[in-house]
Amino acid sequence: MTEQRGVVVGYDGSDFSMQALDWAMDECELRRSPLTVTHAWRWPYGDAPEEARLHLRKAADHVLYHGAECARSCSAVGAVTADLYEGSASGRLVELSEGADVVVVGSRGLGSLARSVVGSVTAHVAAHARAPVVVVRGPGPIPVPAEPGPVVLGLDPAAPDEVVEFAFREAALRRLRLAAVHAAGPEPMRPPAAEPVPGSGGAEPGAGGGGTAGGAVRERMEERLAPWRERYPDVPVETRVVAGPARETLEDASAGAVLLVVSAGGSRRPGRLGTVAREMIEGSRCPVAVVPVPADERPGSRQEADEGVREGHTVPSRHDG
Repeated sequence: MTEQRGVVVGYDGSDFSMQALDWAMDECELRRSPLTVTHAWRWPYGDAPEEARLHLRKAADHVLYHGAECARSCSAVGAVTADLYEGSASGRLVELSEGADVVVVGSRGLGSLARSVVGSVTAHVAAHARAPVVVVRGPGPIPVPAEPGPVVLGLDPAAPDEVVEFAFREAALRRLRLAAVHAAGPEPMRPPAAEPVPGSGGAEPGAGGGGTAGGAVRERMEERLAPWRERYPDVPVETRVVAGPARETLEDASAGAVLLVVSAGGSRRPGRLGTVAREMIEGSRCPVAVVPVPADERPGSRQEADEGVREGHTVPSRHDG
């Protein structure tokens, strides 16, 4: 039986991981879940006397103690577990994701060099975790806006139900509205002097929702969201169809949002993030949740199998009021 770990957060004592811990504490309070604070360390210099390794381990233990004690003293989380691990940080987070509600990690988000250092762990965890991964971008305390923005759901036809479920649940837990956004791609180019097509009524084909194409997409979105609207009747929902590429559309939508939710999918190979998930980890202007695609819903997974190969309670956040 898989151990239920609640919310798992990676902590290394940095400002970035402190922000991740802040988010994780809120998530635990909202979900009424336990918290697992994990810190991984390893000796980087090859063979060494046991005394030297013990000294580094004690330093790592001190870092972990600080994070766990911060969670115990600064939140209403009922149970906090400190997990000290010798080895790969990303590997340990992936391991702990089995049985977790959410895995929370920090991200520098300060350009290509920082992404290559910190993002390597973040991307690996997001690609391999068996639970949704929230990437909290930026250092320092999380800003608490007087009027929080929405939870944004990046909705495309291939998004699994688990992605929609997670977005609705987060909106319900945080008592926020949900904005479901679909990037319809750039509008088709038309000759400037083209005559109206007879019988078309002059309808614009733009994806903003006013034309025929946009209206059809919006109808499909409404159909897709209908079961979740019924399950979460207290969550206000708006749908947006935007003519533009997914990266720009979702980056714009993330500005002022509390959380952006996207699918990890898009890859035919296990352990590889889809393009949208990778781009949002790097470019989102708010924390981004990457929700894994169930193994039996990955493209090509059914063929591979033939060949042998989760309503929550709402409680006030410690930031409310």
